[in-house]
Amino acid sequence: MNPTDEPHTSTKPVAGGAAATSFNPAQQRALLVVMPHPDDESFACGGTMALCAKAGAPVTFLCGTYGDMGRRMGLPPFANRESLRDIRERELREAAGILGARVHFMGLRDKCVEFEDPQQLAASIRERIAGTAPTTLITFYPGYGVHPDHDALGQAAVLAVRGMAREERPRLLAVAVGEPAALEERLGSPHLETHIASVSELKLEALRAHRSQTAQMFRQWQEGDLDPQMEQMRRRMVEVEEFYELDPDQPTPLERAAA
Repeated sequence: MNPTDEPHTSTKPVAGGAAATSFNPAQQRALLVVMPHPDDESFACGGTMALCAKAGAPVTFLCGTYGDMGRRMGLPPFANRESLRDIRERELREAAGILGARVHFMGLRDKCVEFEDPQQLAASIRERIAGTAPTTLITFYPGYGVHPDHDALGQAAVLAVRGMAREERPRLLAVAVGEPAALEERLGSPHLETHIASVSELKLEALRAHRSQTAQMFRQWQEGDLDPQMEQMRRRMVEVEEFYELDPDQPTPLERAAA
């Protein structure tokens, strides 16, 4: 998709009976991505970030942790538990440069975000919103992020937007993680999609920059050692990124589960 294209309406059904529309980077004043780990940004919305940057919209990634509890150490291994934090920070800064984004770290403990005070996290996110004035904020769908850190920081992002005056709020988009058919059964089809073929090489280059985490994946791709689910993920990763639009005033699945 050319960043200057007008958004089009597709015939894909979505939750609530509406139709999926294309995310238009040319309409963005700025984009803020709030996710907990280095490489989340590239996997979840690297193409959207690159298209916004190409369209002239400042792109910021607010990264919750340094990813130092990640299990992967490279292929062959070149990191260890002591060095992984610095390595992953460098990898993220390289990837962000490829995508045209700025990086800020929240300094949270990896794999412990769920134990943080959600309102304090929300306040920190609101400070970044105030500093970047994004038209759109992308995070993980609370309850459908797969990883507890994903769910917790996604929930904090919802609270951050909920606590703002309506006229100042960015549009809140969420990435749901999982098998597509199962997600559609629970959530309906995604509301927005970004066609990223024109920047797919940039996204792949950014993913390669996260070499401590992605080398195994790229080797599997190169060798063609893919099960059907991995092949489907690979195709979707370089063709389209999909998002659900959340109403921050509505309770999230995490809030409903806790009620």
